[in-house]
Amino acid sequence: MPTFKLSISTLLKGKYTFWSRLIGRSSKFPLETRIFHSISLGLIVVAVVYIPYNFFAGLYVSSLSALLIALFFTQQYYYSRFLNVAHSNIAFGLVGMLIFGVNYFSNSGINGSTDLIWPIHLLLVLAITPYRQHLKWGVLYLLFFTALHIFAYQFPALVKHPFSAGKAQLIDRITAFPMPIFVVYIIINFIRKSYDKERKIAEEKNLAIEVSNEQITLQKDQLEKSNIEKNKLMSIISHDFRTPLLNVQNYLELINEYGLDSAERLALEKNLLNATNNAMEMLTNVLHWSKSQMEGANVNMVELNLLCALESTLEMESLHAFKKGITLSYDIPAQLLITADKDMLQLVVRNLISNAIKFTEKGGLIKLEAQLLDKECKITVSDNGSGIPQTKKDDIFSVTTNPTFGTNNEKGAGLGLVLCKEYTERQGGRIGFESEEGTGSQFFIFIPSAI
Repeated sequence: MPTFKLSISTLLKGKYTFWSRLIGRSSKFPLETRIFHSISLGLIVVAVVYIPYNFFAGLYVSSLSALLIALFFTQQYYYSRFLNVAHSNIAFGLVGMLIFGVNYFSNSGINGSTDLIWPIHLLLVLAITPYRQHLKWGVLYLLFFTALHIFAYQFPALVKHPFSAGKAQLIDRITAFPMPIFVVYIIINFIRKSYDKERKIAEEKNLAIEVSNEQITLQKDQLEKSNIEKNKLMSIISHDFRTPLLNVQNYLELINEYGLDSAERLALEKNLLNATNNAMEMLTNVLHWSKSQMEGANVNMVELNLLCALESTLEMESLHAFKKGITLSYDIPAQLLITADKDMLQLVVRNLISNAIKFTEKGGLIKLEAQLLDKECKITVSDNGSGIPQTKKDDIFSVTTNPTFGTNNEKGAGLGLVLCKEYTERQGGRIGFESEEGTGSQFFIFIPSAI
């Protein structure tokens, strides 16, 4: 069956290719010219059939008319198709009127079949002539048709009657009728195909415009996002990194200019250490974020034991929490296996715990829990800190959000949660949170399990 369909498709394709070569391609010839070529070929074939038929039927004038039609259209077709000489609309219309006018008198006049051809020939003329000439041809045909019939009525002796009423007249009508049917088919077929083709082209253009507009909109959004990210990065570099460096500078100036006792030195060193730690955290996040934006982060998904993968991160964050007087506890099943990128996962968890420490008061509690849910591992970091205001919840994972000071005036770059979302999604996971202002927050990520 597939072979048969292929054969039919091949035959149809060959047929249309052959026909398009005969009438000329649309890229070279306009629609009116291709219609003229099709009509010419059709009329040549019909005329060649009618020449012997009319001759043996005793219609010598009609046979001669068919011969003249065949010769005329052959010459017009050859010049137009192969010599690229435009066909003559005037010659086409006038020669047709002359030939069919003579045929009218030689073939029973108003009782013959010639009247079937008049409107068809006019249709041909209108199909191959410019719109501005249509009214002129319509009026000319109407006047010629009326004058011809009045003349035949006034001089009936000029009208020849080669067919007797009855069977012969029936045969004349039946044999003449295929010509208008054939012409109407060609013209309507061309018009429909041309319309469908133009409509398809218009639809494709509209679709291309829509796609182009979508691409422009997407590029615009990407450019706006890029500008926001660039401004964010410049703000961090110009302001947030400047603060800890100023603290170091001020500390050195105080040492050089003033004598400080042990208590004063200890307080300054503690503040300086906090500022330095904040600067290091900001620098780490900025470097990771910048790299992911410029190069795209390489994801190395492997099977990991979650507790082993996070052990060093939890130890480091426990130390930071202890320095602020906060308890950090965790509950991770020893045999829990996941599929993740170890470095990305550590960065995500480290940022979530650091945020919890930043917004939790001294004496607070932070918990990290992990549990297996279906084919995912849910890691939850909860705290009893200050929580997130309702006005900031919508943009919490956006680079446009403004960083918030922690309970000890810790300030981040505003990129920590942005990195958490990006790196979690790159590992095939997702991130979410629940928070009430004044009661604490819960951040949770879902990572594919290794089961």
